[in-house]
Amino acid sequence: MTSVGRRSALLWALAAGVSSAAGCAPSRTAPIGAGGQGPLARTAPYLPFDVTWMIRPKHGRKYLGVSFAGGATTGGVLDAWAGKAGKAPNLLSYRLAWGDRFPADGTLAVWKRRILPYLVWEPWRTALRDIAAGRDDAYIRRTAQAVRDLNVPLALGFAPQMNADRYPWGTRKASPEEFVGAWRHLHDLFQDTGVSNVIWVWSPSAADPVPAGRLRSYYPGDAYADWLGLVGYYTRSGPRTFDTVFGPTIEKARTFTRNPVLVAETAAEPGAREPADIRDLVRGVTTRQDVVGFVWSDADQRTGRRPDRRIDSSPEALAAFRRGVADPRFGFDVRRP
Repeated sequence: MTSVGRRSALLWALAAGVSSAAGCAPSRTAPIGAGGQGPLARTAPYLPFDVTWMIRPKHGRKYLGVSFAGGATTGGVLDAWAGKAGKAPNLLSYRLAWGDRFPADGTLAVWKRRILPYLVWEPWRTALRDIAAGRDDAYIRRTAQAVRDLNVPLALGFAPQMNADRYPWGTRKASPEEFVGAWRHLHDLFQDTGVSNVIWVWSPSAADPVPAGRLRSYYPGDAYADWLGLVGYYTRSGPRTFDTVFGPTIEKARTFTRNPVLVAETAAEPGAREPADIRDLVRGVTTRQDVVGFVWSDADQRTGRRPDRRIDSSPEALAAFRRGVADPRFGFDVRRP
């Protein structure tokens, strides 16, 4: 069964007010964002949010995403970015360290702005094998309950770039089997808690290519993932086009999944090539039917080893970005199927 099929079965059980053998939560009064119609009175009938249509938006519509440093950001920051881009984003990526509390208020604030929240959950201090073995089940269930009760759509990526060696959940400290075990255990606990409002984002690094079989060994299966969320950047040297930055990983992934692609983290380094890189990114996202959008990492990291990747790092880059995302397919209303 695919992830969509499992979600449909869960939604039926929730809407019918029954508890399945897997432990689905029974129907109850509405949480603060029930049914995808915005905040409702808590006494309204409970309508679990169905994110199925958001996984493959109709009519070729694309997500225009952005991320900043840290957690969910303020409205002022989003307004300023939208003013520069010429269009408001409809997806916001932010991070949560494993063990920290789910930011329900911040997530709801994002959704109220007609933006899909995308939470990247990073297990910095906990081994994947311990998660798979159930050591943190109480924490996972608390988080799942908070996500369920908020009842607004949430894209969720766990332990991104697992096929790279630079993170504690990566290739140096965890095996593919440990990653898959942790992912499935996490997913199953969310399912058992009655969570229907999550888009699961499996997010390998496109900058760390591995053989197709090796990449597949990290994949938890179509029953456990909805999006292929690729992480890759346009750099001053190396791959220069969408097809060379992301194409090889997409081609390998297509040997085991047909899930839609979200470019889950990307940007271009400043310099003479940056406007052309931005144009190429937009071209790649808009011309490929299996790509549902991109997330621009809008970070000024000149104080460290990384460059200024903000969309306005130069007038030429900003002009290229504004022209690209002016395409009406970007930034659709995430509240309307």
